[in-house]
Amino acid sequence: MLACTAPVHRPRTLDEALRVRAETPAATVLAGGTDVLVYMEAGVLAPSAVIDLWGCAGLRGIALDAGQLRIGATTTYTDLVRDDRVPSVLREAALTVGAVQVQNRGTVGGNVCNSSPAGDTLPVWLALDADFELRSVRGTRRVAAAAFWQGYKQTSLAADELLTAIYLPDVGGEAHFRKVGTRMAQSISKVVFCGRRAQGVARLAFGAVGPVPLRVLAAEAAMVAGAPVNEVVRLVREGITPIGDVRSTADYRRRVAGNAVRRWLEG
Repeated sequence: MLACTAPVHRPRTLDEALRVRAETPAATVLAGGTDVLVYMEAGVLAPSAVIDLWGCAGLRGIALDAGQLRIGATTTYTDLVRDDRVPSVLREAALTVGAVQVQNRGTVGGNVCNSSPAGDTLPVWLALDADFELRSVRGTRRVAAAAFWQGYKQTSLAADELLTAIYLPDVGGEAHFRKVGTRMAQSISKVVFCGRRAQGVARLAFGAVGPVPLRVLAAEAAMVAGAPVNEVVRLVREGITPIGDVRSTADYRRRVAGNAVRRWLEG
C-alpha cells in the first residue's frame, strides 16, 4: 500500500507552481503520476516533497500559437488522440501508451521529463522538430527536443524549471511511427521508431536503442542525398547503441531498428 509522508504542494496557478518549484528544487514533480506513483510504490523513489501539477491551471490544452501547435505539459494522451489538429503520427504514438486508464491520466510532459529512452512519444517529438518551453521564476526559454535529453534519465531542465509546453512547427511531409514490443498493447518498447521525410529533409528518430532518444544523423544525410535503402539501413544499425536486457537483446534491437526503416522506405 502506497504511503508517502512527504509534503505535497498542489499549486493552482502557473505562477504559484513556479514559485514552489524555486523554493523546493529537490521536490519530485508529479503530472499524471503514472510513472512517479509506480516508482514510489516500488520503493525506488522516496521524495522529500511532491509538487502535484494535475490541477494547475494553464498547463493543459492544445492551441495554435503563431502558426505552431502548442501542447500544454499536462495534456493527456487521450487529449492528443481526440484532437484532429495533432499530427496523426503523434496520435498514433499516444494510442500505444499503456491502457486507456493510463492514456486518460498520463501526460506529455511527464513522458518527456521522465526521459526514459523507451518513452513512446519521445522519438515523435524528435522527428517533428519539437521545441520544449521551460519556465522558472527567472524567465522562459525554449530548447529543441534534440538538445533536451542529456544522458540516461538526465535532461536540460534546471533545478528550478518546469516544462510547461511543447511546440510543434507545421513541418509537412510524410511521417511514420512504429513501436515494437512483446505484445500489441500495454507493453514497454523494445524499439520505437518515428521517421519523417519531405523535400530535402529526413528524420530518423529512435527510442530504446541508446541511453537517450536519438536521431541517426548520418542515415538522415544519406536519405537526403538519395542513398539506396540498404545504405540507409546500414547507417541506422551502425548509429545506434542498444543494450541487452530482460526485454530483448542488443542484436535484436539493432536488426529491428533497421527493418523498421526498411519497411517504411520500401512501402
